[in-house]
Amino acid sequence: MTYCVAVSTNGGLVFCSDSRTNAGPDMLSSHSKMHVFNPGNDRVFILLAAGNLATTQAIVSRIEQDMEEADMKSLLTCNKMVEAARYISEVSREELEQAQAATAAAGVDTTVSMIFGGQIMGGEPAIYMMYAAGNFISESDETPFLQIGESKYGKPILDRIITRDTSLEDAARCAIVSMDSTIKSNATVGPPIEVLVYERDTFRTEHYIKMEEDDEYLRQIKQAWNEALKKAFSQMPPFQWEKRGINLQAVNNNYQNPGQS
Repeated sequence: MTYCVAVSTNGGLVFCSDSRTNAGPDMLSSHSKMHVFNPGNDRVFILLAAGNLATTQAIVSRIEQDMEEADMKSLLTCNKMVEAARYISEVSREELEQAQAATAAAGVDTTVSMIFGGQIMGGEPAIYMMYAAGNFISESDETPFLQIGESKYGKPILDRIITRDTSLEDAARCAIVSMDSTIKSNATVGPPIEVLVYERDTFRTEHYIKMEEDDEYLRQIKQAWNEALKKAFSQMPPFQWEKRGINLQAVNNNYQNPGQS
């Protein structure tokens, strides 16, 4: 399993992914699930992938190969982000069909889900969620983030924190906490954690970090979040009987043993 998340804010885009590809009882392995394409100074694209690794690699290889062919439709020939998203969906569908045909007898799950995002000069930054069938959706003002893979554990903090006005730095920290929450609850998701912060209209991907399990910044994020949660929980409003000073244990004991004084 895996977990990837992308966030779209007024300042740009944030991408975060884990790297675990196998979590069996006797073997852990990892492989990058973040793929960056910067084919010109007027465009930049990021692809996050969850699912069959062989299919993912075939898709990435096809994207790179198409950009090398002058007469082929590619990320270099797209004029808008939605055109680029359609192109990626076409490549994904075609490569998935080939993978399914090749492994039909073995019954292997070759499906891949992806998050694709970036910016082309003259347009807005955008992120899209690509489904295995080849269709896709974009984020929205109400939910300016997209997730693939093991998404349920990391969603609550995104729902509470992320808006269009969230700064890129806070969005990145939120994505890391979302990832850490997922890692803590699911052993099939794990480091290294990759984070890429794209500032709108720069067409550069210079804000990139890769954090291993023992990374100091990751340790600080985990510690700060853990302490903040405990502090917040300790400040939860009391029940009415607590306000009145009633001893709940004594009440329970009396209820269970009504004949005792």
